[in-house]
Amino acid sequence: MNEYSGEPAACVDRLVDADRVHAVRQQMPTDRAVDETADVFGLLADPGRLRLLVALLGGELCVCDLAAACGQSESGVSHALRLLRAHRVVQVRRQGRRAFYRLADAHVRMLLDLALAHLDHTSSLRLATHREQDR
Repeated sequence: MNEYSGEPAACVDRLVDADRVHAVRQQMPTDRAVDETADVFGLLADPGRLRLLVALLGGELCVCDLAAACGQSESGVSHALRLLRAHRVVQVRRQGRRAFYRLADAHVRMLLDLALAHLDHTSSLRLATHREQDR
């Protein structure tokens, strides 16, 4: 930060560490991979879909049980699950006329676990900050 204005200091040189920039660019995923990853995060950004995924952290559930657990309509849950399935976030197992859904793989579980752990961490930090301010 610029100590006088409180604003970040401007880059005088347009490229400070060319070798590091080159290394980062070499490791950068393709545009398609970045777009697909953004799509997955977009799916997770919807509170209704996120509730469904958190419910599935406990294991496989059928559509009617997911709807009841998340307080959503069965048709809304079915629609959300179709979208999540199309993006390989959940998988389905059919048993007769029932469809049971589960998280697609350990990576999806890790994303959810990390997001929830981050929320717990930032909530704890926020609470500690408020306590210090109240003193």
